[in-house]
Amino acid sequence: MPAGYDDCLTARAALRLAANVSLLFADRPLLQRVAAAAAAGFTAVECQFPYEAPAAAWAAELRRHGVRLVLHNLPAGDWAAGERGIACHPDRVAEFRAGIARALDYATTLAVPQLNVIAGVVPPGVARGVALATLVDNLRVAAEACAAAGIGLRLEPINSVDIPGFLVDTVDVALEVLRRVDHPALQLQFDVYHVARMGGDPVALWPRHHAVVGHVQWADAPGRHEPLTGAIDFAALADAMCETGWTGWIGAEYLPADAASGGTERGLGWIERLGLHRAADPGRAGAGEGCKR
Repeated sequence: MPAGYDDCLTARAALRLAANVSLLFADRPLLQRVAAAAAAGFTAVECQFPYEAPAAAWAAELRRHGVRLVLHNLPAGDWAAGERGIACHPDRVAEFRAGIARALDYATTLAVPQLNVIAGVVPPGVARGVALATLVDNLRVAAEACAAAGIGLRLEPINSVDIPGFLVDTVDVALEVLRRVDHPALQLQFDVYHVARMGGDPVALWPRHHAVVGHVQWADAPGRHEPLTGAIDFAALADAMCETGWTGWIGAEYLPADAASGGTERGLGWIERLGLHRAADPGRAGAGEGCKR
């Protein structure tokens, strides 16, 4: 056992997990996944798009089970039809900005601390520079609205291997957008699966960029299944996050390798194997301490 191993586990125990109920517990209707997450030991969840149920129904379900909703996305077009974001579409600016108000209505009702933007695929016939400029303008408006409500705004790079033509597909592109928007409410959403799919090393990138990260999401690569099922070194990543004093949320956003009913629950052992906890307790001993090897 390496020196400092117990210190590493103590520090990792302070990392705060949220179950992504858009992908986990998917053998149940969306709102019922809150109860499933609570039964599995989670006290926080995130959701890609909560809009299929009224905010009041979400509030009742979250309150009933003592669970927090810590992140959801702005509306991103017709997801079921294959759209993957409209924030960079010059001909859909009004639709995007109407979505800001809708997202903020849910976030303020449910005390959600942060919202995420899906930039979108560059539309046919639109120059990349025009799409980027549209995204920057939309993010400035969204950041101002979020800041006025006391809510953080996040921008997530999504890999262009899985979604060809996606505008913001790497951390570097996202950082350039953040520089152009230049608003304190806007931070990076660091999804380690998307980083890895674009050939990046999340463990190496974390120390360089953690200061501009507002939210983290976890899935292993290349399969987008549970941590410890692929090539990403999640133990090293967790330790790197501890060493930089990370106190934000980590969304478990993956497709359970066991796709049968109950597969999410059967696959949750990675949490304990990494020395993490399902119940998010920011006051847990070791919070904010580094992993002292």
